[in-house]
Amino acid sequence: MPRLTDARKELRRAQITEAAVRCFSRNGLERTSIADITAESGLSTGSIYAHYRNKADLVRATARGMLARRAEAIAGYAAADVPPDPDELLRRLVAAIDPAGARVGVQTWGEATTDPAVRDIVVDATDRMRAMLHDCVTAWLVKTEHREPAPAREQAAPIAHRVMAPYQAELLYTALRTPDEEPAP
Repeated sequence: MPRLTDARKELRRAQITEAAVRCFSRNGLERTSIADITAESGLSTGSIYAHYRNKADLVRATARGMLARRAEAIAGYAAADVPPDPDELLRRLVAAIDPAGARVGVQTWGEATTDPAVRDIVVDATDRMRAMLHDCVTAWLVKTEHREPAPAREQAAPIAHRVMAPYQAELLYTALRTPDEEPAP
């Protein structure tokens, strides 16, 4: 059997995590089985296990993937000649919320209260998201508000927190909407 290239492996992993997000969103983390993900992805069980050790590994990968997409967007905002102010940053983040991803995120938060491994994932993801927001707000303070970098980093911390909290509230609000309540794309 031919070996998969690294690019093909990444495509396969993305196919699996996208199927997992759809299943987790529809059925919940606890009620989704590897068999469900196998059926959703159209791949074999062996293919799933060739890329992920178990469902917990897949949950970690989906969380990392969602965070990576947010990180890419936030890094782009921070690198812009005119980074968005905190209100615009929040508007952009909220506008980019995917309802299925929001449902999986909120379910993951719930699991974090009883599963230490999932808690570690959520704490890490939350800390990384806050750090990315901090970097973006720092860039805004330096490039737009013309603050010196060191004081800007200090001033950015509470502002990033004030962006993070309503963003998480919007994730929850979106997750609680039923699919028929979701706005049309």
